[in-house]
Amino acid sequence: MKIVPDTSVVIDGRITNLIDTGEYNGAHIIIPEAVVAELEAQANQGREIGFSGLTELQELCKLAEQGIISIEFVGVRPTLEQVKLASGGEIDALIRKVAIDYGARFITSDVVQSEVAKAKGLDVLYLKPQVEDFTPLAIDQFFDEHTIAVYLKERARPIARKGTIQKTETMIVREQLCTEYELRMIAQEILERAKRDPDGFIEIEKRGVTVVQIGSMRISITRRPFSDGMEITAVRPIVDLALEDYADAELIKQMLKGEKPGILITGPPGCGKTTLAQAIATYLCDSGCIIKTMEQPREMLVPDQITQYSALDGSMVNTADVLLLVRPDIVIFDELRKNEDFEVFADMRLAGIGMIGIIHAVSPHEALQRFADRLDFSVLAQIFGSMIYVRDGQIRQICSTSFSMKVPEGIDSEMQIRPVTTVSDVKTNEPIFEIFRYGTETIVLPVEEEEEQTDNTEQYVPPSETVLTAEPETEEPEEKNSEDEEGDEGDEGDEEEETSSWSITERDIQREIGRYTGGEVSVEMLSATKAVVYIDDRDVPAAIGKGGKNIAAIVNKVGVGIDIRPCSELAKKVKASSPNQNEREELTLGDGLQVRIDKKQLSIISPDNTGKIVDVFAGREYLFTATVNDSGEIHLAKNSTIAQEMLRRYNEGEPIRLKTV
Repeated sequence: MKIVPDTSVVIDGRITNLIDTGEYNGAHIIIPEAVVAELEAQANQGREIGFSGLTELQELCKLAEQGIISIEFVGVRPTLEQVKLASGGEIDALIRKVAIDYGARFITSDVVQSEVAKAKGLDVLYLKPQVEDFTPLAIDQFFDEHTIAVYLKERARPIARKGTIQKTETMIVREQLCTEYELRMIAQEILERAKRDPDGFIEIEKRGVTVVQIGSMRISITRRPFSDGMEITAVRPIVDLALEDYADAELIKQMLKGEKPGILITGPPGCGKTTLAQAIATYLCDSGCIIKTMEQPREMLVPDQITQYSALDGSMVNTADVLLLVRPDIVIFDELRKNEDFEVFADMRLAGIGMIGIIHAVSPHEALQRFADRLDFSVLAQIFGSMIYVRDGQIRQICSTSFSMKVPEGIDSEMQIRPVTTVSDVKTNEPIFEIFRYGTETIVLPVEEEEEQTDNTEQYVPPSETVLTAEPETEEPEEKNSEDEEGDEGDEGDEEEETSSWSITERDIQREIGRYTGGEVSVEMLSATKAVVYIDDRDVPAAIGKGGKNIAAIVNKVGVGIDIRPCSELAKKVKASSPNQNEREELTLGDGLQVRIDKKQLSIISPDNTGKIVDVFAGREYLFTATVNDSGEIHLAKNSTIAQEMLRRYNEGEPIRLKTV
């Protein structure tokens, strides 16, 4: 019997299976050169199906050497033009021509090829996809009930990751190294199963990489030149949770009851985002909603009632066009990564479709930053009204978004009112982040609550201080005063800790602003999240940058709202306060240092350090860093914490000194 297989059957490995059953023993297998050329082209492109097909041809040659069958390669090799037109059927036509010329039985698993061959009058055997009686895959031997992922690479020991979402560990499965031949056999079996199994499909196939989904298992196959050696990675979920299994299930249900909700699920990779999305999809489906998903690759395990869409012609924009015609109640968009994905998500949400998006981010701050960098922040509250942060399989935080016109928190009160998107904690109703425009930059600024002042009468006193104040000769009334002093020292400890924190922030601001000016950088900390910076008038535009780009980057880096002002403004304040001599006080600190105290300003005068950057110390303790201006002075706001702290230390008898940086 003469048999001509087409490319689809060779890739499937179905010919060797038929021969193994004894049905085609002694058959004469005729392989068209067009089949070899197509497999060679796919292998040269790094596609796994090309290597799988070539492996099948090698097996047929081995059977021929054993005398079980005979094999012959015939026909002409397709031209470059015919290869380019392969999708239009040029290669298939060459293969059918060989079957016609030799009067052979034509075997295919391609339904279109089968119908065309029948129309040509050929003896056709159409091999339907196998839908049952599947044997376990070779890769299944590396899995047990606790295995999450398996990593196989040539010349390396097999490694498995086991455990739960909360805690995992990596261990070696066996000491024997994997060989390229073993991995090729495993890969070929996986591809054959993906083509036959109704729950299997090839998600991605590019040069050097193939991603296959078989049921709940996602398998990535890589080879040279994409990777430095052949590798197979298989990942599967080990947890299937219902929405009721989450502690905040009722709160999420309330969010879903809103008309056309917009929800963002965020968290680091492998934390349980997709598992939560599956639970939400199943709950909505059971509630009678029409649910669709947009995934690439399709890895969510959802009821059959839910249709899972992939990228149409490689673009989610095309998929969105179809979904707008289908008109689902809610669409779950898995893996928002590219700019196109964010735009599609926003477009569909604003078009009136309920959207649930999944995005990788280490924290809610990073998730908001990724969205704000791609879309207009003023519509974020319309795109997603809620955000769920997941970590270690648990819901850690649920936030809501709102939009208003206000002065952002943590920014100098002189900033103009502007559009602000506020992200608040749903449980406490306290603001967490504010998103606004500063120049041309979008700022995602954490909102820090001011610490409440508490009574520190029972403040802890370090042992060293206790020893210093607890003297045996002290009389009883003095002991009482000593206790009061200890309480005061505890208060001072808090102030010193806050002062130290502000000093670090001041130095960070001075360093960042100093990149744009060669003159003095005077930082005045108004609060933990507000600062005013005075620099040379000529350098103000450079520090702010075009459209506020430079200052916005600094605000994002140091996490403090910054108001850039020219030194001339500071000089005017000094001049305005100087005529009133009665409100001026001068202190002599020694070593050529003087302090001038005006109504609103404190100036440290040190002519010997003109133009230098100095550290200011009280006794042995560092207070702050500043630049001495051309007049030999350092200016501080009189009511600032730094100025008050320095005066307090001076009044307590501690020497004030400067040290050049």
